[in-house]
Amino acid sequence: MADSEVQAESPISRGIRAFLVWCRMEKGLSQNSLEAYAADLAGFQAFAAPLSDGSYPDSEILIRYLNNLYQRELSSRSIARHLSAVRSLFHFLLSEGLIASDPTEHLSSPKQWSTIPKFLNRDQIEKLIAAPDASKPSGLRDRAMFELLYATGIRVSELITLRSSGLDPGLGLIRVTGKGNKQRIIPVHGAALSAIQDYLDQGRTALLKGTTSPYLFVTARGGAMTRQAFWASIKLNGKRAGIFHNLSPHVLRHTFATHLLEGGADLRSVQAMLGHADLSTTEIYTHVVRSRLRETLDQHHPRA
Repeated sequence: MADSEVQAESPISRGIRAFLVWCRMEKGLSQNSLEAYAADLAGFQAFAAPLSDGSYPDSEILIRYLNNLYQRELSSRSIARHLSAVRSLFHFLLSEGLIASDPTEHLSSPKQWSTIPKFLNRDQIEKLIAAPDASKPSGLRDRAMFELLYATGIRVSELITLRSSGLDPGLGLIRVTGKGNKQRIIPVHGAALSAIQDYLDQGRTALLKGTTSPYLFVTARGGAMTRQAFWASIKLNGKRAGIFHNLSPHVLRHTFATHLLEGGADLRSVQAMLGHADLSTTEIYTHVVRSRLRETLDQHHPRA
């Protein structure tokens, strides 16, 4: 039997296949997440299977794998991602009774220095929202999208796949489907609802040209707005607003969260609106607020 066939029948190979099926069927992970898990675990399998002697990798092999990641001079973020995939795999194997103990239990992830997310100040966000040409249907659409992104902090993938049925202007709410096919309901303020209504009244029908679409935001061809088209729009309108540096849809998500916390919102509420599964992910924005407080102190305290 060839080496590749032996590897394909190894316990770790079967375990990875079962884990990926579980991630798709039970956890409802997106295709992108499944592909990322599959890629990272394929690398782990290629390294560990020849050393495992027909059994699941033990802690010694896991340590050798971790050392190999360091030797490849990967970033701490990449190493942590690889380890997260392997940990998730072994947690699954343990829960299924396929292993007696978890060999990843005492593995330490590399320390990651949190990068403070980039965000716009209030003047910049107002200029960006005002930048689209409201005399054109596409300009009304783009302004409505900017307003909604800043009003709710939803991901760009959630924005472009938002269906018309997901908007309830009467209650001032939207319903979006996020990571893991999890739905959440987010309040929308009046300014954003007004921009969306202008787009619906004067822009969307013109863009559709007699066709129909279940999606709220559409292109001139009548299809759903794409990630690439929205990225181009935010870059173009950013230049019109005089914002040239590192502007992306995610910056508006960061801006939403930062401005809420600066205004006194509690972290749990921001977590719920952003759709973060773990509060620690939301806590990155507290670093931004603390940084701004430090700047305020240094600039305005008489003895600073």
